[in-house]
This record gives sequence, structure tokens and C-alpha cells, in this order.
Amino acid sequence: MAESDCNQTRLSRRALFRAGAALGLCGAGIVGLAPPRTARAQAAAANPMAPVPLPAQVPAREGMAELPGVRLWFWDTGGTGTPIVLLHPASGSALIWGYQQPVFAKAGYRVIAYSRRGYFNSEAGDRANPGIGSEDLQHLADHLGLGKFHLVASAAGGSIASDYSFSHGDRLLSLTVSSNQFGLAEGEITAAGARIRPRIWDEMPVEYRELGPSYRAVNPDGYRLWVELERKSGFDTAVRQRLANRITEAMLGGLKVPTLVISGAADLATPPSIARMLAARIPGSEMVVAAESGHSVYWEAPEVFNSAVLEFMGKRAR
Repeated sequence: MAESDCNQTRLSRRALFRAGAALGLCGAGIVGLAPPRTARAQAAAANPMAPVPLPAQVPAREGMAELPGVRLWFWDTGGTGTPIVLLHPASGSALIWGYQQPVFAKAGYRVIAYSRRGYFNSEAGDRANPGIGSEDLQHLADHLGLGKFHLVASAAGGSIASDYSFSHGDRLLSLTVSSNQFGLAEGEITAAGARIRPRIWDEMPVEYRELGPSYRAVNPDGYRLWVELERKSGFDTAVRQRLANRITEAMLGGLKVPTLVISGAADLATPPSIARMLAARIPGSEMVVAAESGHSVYWEAPEVFNSAVLEFMGKRAR
């Protein structure tokens, strides 16, 4: 990428985050399954509709990773802290982690996010040979010189994260999957998920599938910014990649990576009932439910999401 293009990318990203800096964006509480992690999370639990301003971003290097068959755009806060890699949902890109980037970086971590094939600023590569998402992640981790790292994923990113944990679990310190069925190909959980979704699911506007009704009701500005980021993501033209593994419920029982499952109480696609089924099958896993949040917990309930992830990662070796 030319330097002028990089500058334009930074300006675009900063402008979007500046646009949200003064917004009142709601938080949500942890329901029943775990106590609030911090004083701020406790406040969010007491008042799930309390505004949460989008924090100022910390400096991050941006670049294009030259990987086998594709060039992927990423940002990286750098430093010597333990790395965290963030995997975006199908409705997002590396732009959507504005609530997580500064919080995780200020907690001492090296925070990294990238846009998958065809998403914001990343090449699609050969659409006839879209590759495997988890292998792109492995190549990116090697490109960035990562050893062991924490992996945090939302929605469709969770399928890739789960796939990665089965192919390259030795590289992971922990795995956090929010709002996703771990890429399951069959079984009781997959059947339950299919019963939840109406036939017109794909015809519904993505913002109604992804954002909970409480959030849409009380945060019109945050809703509009989420939609702006979604429209910018490349969701409509992104490449659909394969998984390396055919993931079954039996395989979940052998998952060796410490795992946190996050669910939004108002998630239409992956509600707490599905999350409980998943957590019950993953030995030693933990589960957190964010009150009133829909599918996009990282955005709708950032205080709860961040607090839960930081506490969970803090239990694992750096």
C-alpha cells in the first residue's frame, strides 16, 4: 500500500472513532452466571442503559501483511505485552474494536486486529480459492512474530477462532468466543440454532439481526455509528472462507485451550440457551451473559465484555 493510502486509512479510522467519542452508548450487566468484574462493570450491571462513551484510541501501527495468496490489512498497538488478536464478526472489520483497543492496551497487552479477506482495506485474493480463515490467522501470527497469544472473537469470527484452536491450540493462551456456535457442523446445538432463526432471517436488515432492541431504542447515535462501520466493512462483498476442521460437539469435549463463552441476553441468533449448551461441553470453560445486549456484545455492552475478557485472560500465563 502506498504511504498516501496508509494516511487515508488512518484518517478514515480516526474520523470514525472521533465521531463516536461523544456518543452515549449503553452498557449491560452480567446476569447470574458471574459477578461483575470491576467497579465500572458493577455500575453497568446496576444500570444496563448507562451511557458508555467511546474511548480515545491509543497509537497503533497500520499495515498490509503479505500472506500466501492475499494481502490483509491490520493494526497493531505494539509493545512488549502479551498479544491479543481480535477476530471481527461478519458484519464488521478491523475497524469495529474501538471499545476494546485502548482498554486492552492500557491493561498492558499488545492488541492486534485485522480485516479478513475482502473486508475493509484487505484484498479478497482469489475468490475461486478463498482459503481457510484459520490458516490466514496462522500466517498473520507468524508474519507479526507472535509466539503464544490470546484470541478474542465475535460472531462469525468465533467459527474461525474455534477452528484455529483445534488446528493450532498450542499457540493460544486463551480463547474467548462471543455470540457464536464455535463453528459446529452438526448435532443438537446446531439443530437448536436452526430452530431459532426464521426463514426470512437473511432478508432482515443486518442491524436488526446484530443489535438488540434495547440498544437500538436508547442509543440512536451509537446505532448509527455501528451501521456506518458495518457499511464500511465490506460485509456484502467479503469472501466466505472454509474451516480446516469439521467441528463436532464431541470435539468440544477435547478442547484444551482455556475458554470463555460470552452471550447477549437479547441475542436473536446465539442466546444464553445456546451458550449454556456450548459451555457445558467445553471442560473448564466459563460463561458470561450481558443483560439486554444483542448479538454485538463487544459494542453494546463494552464494559461487561472488556471486564470479563480481562479478568479471564488475567488468570492465564502471560
